[in-house]
Amino acid sequence: MRSRSVTRTLPLLPLQAVLFPGGVLSLKVFEARYVDLVSSALREREPFGVVAVRQDVETGRTADPGEFEPVGVLAELMDVDAEHAGILQVRAHGLHRFEIVGQTLREDGVWEAATRALDGDALVAPLPEQLETVRSLANAIGTLKQQGSEPFLKPFHFDEAGWVANRWCELLPISVAAKQRLMALDDPSARLQLVVEFLRNKGVVG
Repeated sequence: MRSRSVTRTLPLLPLQAVLFPGGVLSLKVFEARYVDLVSSALREREPFGVVAVRQDVETGRTADPGEFEPVGVLAELMDVDAEHAGILQVRAHGLHRFEIVGQTLREDGVWEAATRALDGDALVAPLPEQLETVRSLANAIGTLKQQGSEPFLKPFHFDEAGWVANRWCELLPISVAAKQRLMALDDPSARLQLVVEFLRNKGVVG
């Protein structure tokens, strides 16, 4: 993995989900320690780290709550609404990936990690054999919009293999572990090709 040498300490929001760079995270936060984390991030205008809790490969069950995947994504708050006392409706934007190089449990119950930022995807165009998958994504976005759902932030980047792969990964009905492996993959063309193969197997593209 391509990482930078400078480390940054981040509070972690562990989830049974994967946030992708450029993606939108929508969730309801009700645990007191994570309500405090979000409130602090909002107050200080600071990002936080989103990491997937590691799952047992055979059973799919969550491992120890303190065992995280080694690669997460920096998240920046977009909207925070207090529906009820002690419950926050949160939307955050995925920025860039990072790798965890050390972690500690704070007294308030929030995990904190020393992290190193990973370089973003190289800006490479989808290959000719991947263009049908690009068109299918555009069609899926149009269908979702007609249904009243707009899950992706504009502008759209259909000319970038990494962006197309990430948006498909958010839509695909695959396991958290599979999404994590795709998110952590450095090569955007290879990530998109894995998506293409999955869609071909499902008969979505030819």
